Amino acid sequence: MRSLGYVADVPIEIALAACLLVAFGWRVLGGYPAPAGPLARLSRREAAFVASAAEALFPPGGAVPPSGLEAGVPAWCDRWLDALPPATRRLVRLLFVLVEHATLLFPAPGWDGWRRFSALDPERRGVVLERWRTSRFFLRRLVFTSLRAIVTQGYFADAAVLRALSLAPREITAPVHEADTLYPPVGRPKSEIRFRPERVAVRGPLDLPPAGVPLGPHGALHPDYRERAR
Repeated sequence: MRSLGYVADVPIEIALAACLLVAFGWRVLGGYPAPAGPLARLSRREAAFVASAAEALFPPGGAVPPSGLEAGVPAWCDRWLDALPPATRRLVRLLFVLVEHATLLFPAPGWDGWRRFSALDPERRGVVLERWRTSRFFLRRLVFTSLRAIVTQGYFADAAVLRALSLAPREITAPVHEADTLYPPVGRPKSEIRFRPERVAVRGPLDLPPAGVPLGPHGALHPDYRERAR
């Protein structure tokens, strides 16, 4: 007769440990959606986390029209991560893992608040981040500040966001001064002086540059400014 402490000749403790291991493995590795496009550095798990954090910090319908996802924060973060030194890249990845799975210790509201951060709905993600921001523990606030800094850099790198904030670089035609006829661009030889004396702008009696036209909120953009394909 089999002992009650065994199931199919396997001790209950081992069976429970196996179930917990499978559940933990699924939480850490399983069920993540495929990224929107090819990524150089971000894994599928990291891309899902960054997208969920960007959506929580810059939701649709916010003060600036593009949301975090519309601004392409995950794609920017992938390029940024690829440019980091290996040691710094590892720290950033540990930061992502920490916030993603810290709901095991600091759960979100609701009976299933222990789910990983990216699996929560946007509203509860916002609550989780707000708790990080206002925590009485300095280290939790520091983690939030670091994550917000990363996501915010990616958000404000988007062309649509810069246009919405009237921060996109404009095309400005500067007047030519005497110094422009004497010195080349920084780091160039004197043979590369770009302007001749006859190009010097006409000066007034007070030696002021000629009056320009205000740029306004919808002026022409600088010709070198381009939206980067995501």
